[in-house]
Amino acid sequence: MILQDSVTASNVRRTADGYLVAEARVARTGIQDYLGTEIDPDNEHGLRDKPIVRVYRPESSVFHKDAMQSYAYRPMTNGHPGGEGVNSQNWKDLAIGQTGGEVVRDGDFVKVPLVLMDARAIEDYEAGKRELSMGYGAEVVFQDGETPEGERFDCYLGPMKMNHLSLEHRARGGEKLRIGDNDPKPPKGGHHMADSLRTVIVDGLSVQTTDQGAQAIDKLTKQLADAGVNIKTLTDAHAVALAAKDGELAKKDAEIDGLKAKQLSDADIDKRVQARAELIGKAKAIHDGDYSGKGDAEIRKAVVIARLGDAAIAGKTEAYIDARFDLLVEDAGQDPVRSHFRAQDANPNKPGDNGQSAYESRLNDAWKGGAK
Repeated sequence: MILQDSVTASNVRRTADGYLVAEARVARTGIQDYLGTEIDPDNEHGLRDKPIVRVYRPESSVFHKDAMQSYAYRPMTNGHPGGEGVNSQNWKDLAIGQTGGEVVRDGDFVKVPLVLMDARAIEDYEAGKRELSMGYGAEVVFQDGETPEGERFDCYLGPMKMNHLSLEHRARGGEKLRIGDNDPKPPKGGHHMADSLRTVIVDGLSVQTTDQGAQAIDKLTKQLADAGVNIKTLTDAHAVALAAKDGELAKKDAEIDGLKAKQLSDADIDKRVQARAELIGKAKAIHDGDYSGKGDAEIRKAVVIARLGDAAIAGKTEAYIDARFDLLVEDAGQDPVRSHFRAQDANPNKPGDNGQSAYESRLNDAWKGGAK
């Protein structure tokens, strides 16, 4: 795991080439306070949401032989690079100087020389950017316990391996841990936590937290804002869907009302049956055809064609055909011959013989001598 820590520097001077050289304490034993998000970002050990995680660095971690070798010739950066730190792929872009090779133990600390070589970084230093923060890797053993001095801790570190040393405006250790400051080591068991706090505004309230805490707050604030946008998007989409569904329901209601309006009462049905019977009666009076399955307009058209032929209505409108049908009906009602045959059709048991029966009767009675 890549961690960051604050260190102090002393014996600052400028060289003839314009470089800035100093000595820095880059590591110490004891307990350091970290955020849960730094130590357990994936919450594998249930520490991510813990405000402060106490990390113990025993002498076996800080002064391990491999650890002591790793403090030498480490690159310096102007701000922590993030990710996996500095390596051969990004060194040229990130390095502003380096630590030296004279690594020594200084009580509970490890001290190394350093040199700032980049002009811009030196300008930043002269403008007040003087705090130092160490970036290092170490195995974190998630096991709580107690130091020889009786201090409780949540986990402890294996041998440390330094990656880089960063020039910062605000480092974890606070403004007293800076280049050119001979302030003694931080209080035993921790660093100047209060000195490294930042003030951020959360929902209108001022909150003091570390740089890492501020980053976490910014991330959560953005997530909440994004969640608000997503909720609004979903709400708007839901409202549109409801409006569309309401429109469909209103259309269905209108269709139902239309169907209800088209429903016929018993009286209406009787009227339509009577009208249908009258139409078929008129049609048969003109032309005795089969009109089953035909609509009213089709019946009128069939009658007109039967009496007058197709040419009579070719290209004519339905209103014209209806008028011709009505004229045929009127003519059929005034024709005595057609009326006579209609009477016969109506009473087949009493056919008219135009005097034929009387004539036959006289012939049959002539032998009786009544005729002269």
